Amino acid sequence: MMVRGIRGATSVRANTREAIIDAATELLQAVVDANEIEHSHVASVFFTTTPDLDAEFPAVAAREAGWTNVPLLCGHEMAVPGALPRCMRLLMHVNTDRPPEEIRHVYLHEAAALRPDLSSHGDGGCDGR
Repeated sequence: MMVRGIRGATSVRANTREAIIDAATELLQAVVDANEIEHSHVASVFFTTTPDLDAEFPAVAAREAGWTNVPLLCGHEMAVPGALPRCMRLLMHVNTDRPPEEIRHVYLHEAAALRPDLSSHGDGGCDGR
C-alpha cells in the first residue's frame, strides 16, 4: 500500500459549533464513502477553515464519530480576498492500493465551485484550493 492524499471541501452554513460539526461529519463521511475507506487505513486528517469559522474545531466531529486513533489537526486557510467564505477543507492521508486516478476528491455544496472539473464525478468536486 501507498499513502495517498484525498482532498475534500464543503461550505458551512454558519459560524456555530453545530454547523461546523455537521459540515465536518458530512464531509468525512462523503470522502470515506466515495473512496471505500476503512478507518484503520487512515494515516491522518488535516482540516482547515476560512478565518470566519472559529466556533469549533472540525476535528471534534471526527473524534465524536470514533476516530480516536487517527492523528487530526486543524488550522486556518489564508485570508485571500474574494475566496469562498465559510469554507472547510480537509486533506486525508490514506494507506491504499488505489492508483491516483481512482482517488475521488469530494467537494460539497458551495465548495463544488472550487473544482468544477471534478464535479462531473458526481461527488461535488474539489481542488488544491
